[in-house]
Amino acid sequence: MSVKITAVAKQLPQYTRSTADILPYLEVWLSGKEDRFKRKVLKIFENAGVDRRYSIMDAKDVFLNTSFEEKNDIYIREIIKLAESALVKSLEKANLQPQDIDYIITVSCTGIMIPSLDAYLINRLKMKQDIVRLPVTEMGCAAGVSGIIYAKNFLKANPNKRAVVIAVESPTATFQLDDFSMVNIVSAAIFGDGAASVILSSYENEEGPEIKDEAMYHFYDAEQMMGFKLVNSGLQMILDISVPQTISNHFPAIVHPFLERNGLTIEAIDHLIFHPGGKKIVQTVEELFGSLGKNIDDTKDVLKLYGNMSSATVLYVLERFMDKKLPKGDKGLMLSFGPGFSAQRILLEW
Repeated sequence: MSVKITAVAKQLPQYTRSTADILPYLEVWLSGKEDRFKRKVLKIFENAGVDRRYSIMDAKDVFLNTSFEEKNDIYIREIIKLAESALVKSLEKANLQPQDIDYIITVSCTGIMIPSLDAYLINRLKMKQDIVRLPVTEMGCAAGVSGIIYAKNFLKANPNKRAVVIAVESPTATFQLDDFSMVNIVSAAIFGDGAASVILSSYENEEGPEIKDEAMYHFYDAEQMMGFKLVNSGLQMILDISVPQTISNHFPAIVHPFLERNGLTIEAIDHLIFHPGGKKIVQTVEELFGSLGKNIDDTKDVLKLYGNMSSATVLYVLERFMDKKLPKGDKGLMLSFGPGFSAQRILLEW
């Protein structure tokens, strides 16, 4: 029995500014700092590969000295609306109703809410009362692909069912106003907010790329490389400078054995659907595959247009491929990285 991805839809928050528009706010935030440090920070933003980002808060509100409680309240209010809009859009693309979904996975790591997001969506859209719920909260940028893997395994065991994976993130809500570390600055330069919804189906007559295989890859002794630390002012980013090089070092072990077990080589992959973690990671992946005649133009475009939206970002890349109406038989490799440290992989065939 096959499991297919039948629809992907994104939803952007209401506030948006170009990086150029954000620089004046940064200059105010950096007032009192040494000129050399100011120039370095501004250069980081200018060279991050992100032209525009979207947010659940306007730029002026991001730089207010609001408490963790206040920002988390905004996060809860806004991601419910974003998730609902993304879900409705994906249902419309698939010509489905909310009651047609049997399994709901919600993904987010940039705020805290109990009950989880899925409960609100079930109530607002009057989804099935026996729908199976799975909130995923602690897998960071890898969670979008992880959610698809969990949904696929559920559907493979249950014919004639449908699942939805909804990723909603607001890294903006985690910005630390009193933290002038490079980690806080770099993460602010590359991250943005966004939501996406993916519908999967085990109905044989429904169309979309089939998930041919999936796997996770766990890096040993790398828990400290990426994540959040819960502090009094909120979720403080952890992002080790060695992440791009670590990914590069592990790339052969991540990609080649996974493809080999499916009788494939990287040359047989038509489309690379990669999570744009940041400019350096994008450059690392591009260097690895450029010599093979492969490109990750869609990954670069998503980073440029929206920034890194954590778990939702790779789903924005996936939507671009879904909208292209690719030829039958084309193969795609989805890949994302996240805290743990881990890599998640999915092999698709159109």
